[in-house]
Amino acid sequence: MSGFIINLAALRPGLSRVGASASAADLDLPAAEWPGPVQAELQVDRTHDRVSVRGPVQATARLECVRCLKSFDLPVRVELEVFADRSGRARGLEADLERDDYMKFHDGRQLDLRGETRETLLLEMPITPHCREECRGLCPDCGADLNLGPCGCSSGVPPSGA
Repeated sequence: MSGFIINLAALRPGLSRVGASASAADLDLPAAEWPGPVQAELQVDRTHDRVSVRGPVQATARLECVRCLKSFDLPVRVELEVFADRSGRARGLEADLERDDYMKFHDGRQLDLRGETRETLLLEMPITPHCREECRGLCPDCGADLNLGPCGCSSGVPPSGA
């Protein structure tokens, strides 16, 4: 069972700290793109049937630089925030509330946070990842890595710093 499924029966009412850890596969993330575990230190506030979960989630994403095409690891730290109520309390509104990402519902025994954790991590990914801000990329003519110096072809690509 994944560390991002909280056993509500084991939690006492009030504020609790829960550590969670799971592999990328447990969260339906591609293991090649998410090496290492996904970890979180969550504060879970349980008041009767209502549960509030907040805390940082940490992982490492393996991305490809859009400029030089080299693979690099990007540490990711993002805040997870989930509100949940017991099924049946919001009669007729549960489907609408879950669809609008306003609230999640639980069965009174466990709260599954895998989907919310996966979505929170994926939303943090850059659209155009760069291995570093000053990456010069590849020469458009010969394909040489311009981070290593000028390519020497006649493309007119200026050397670094020019």
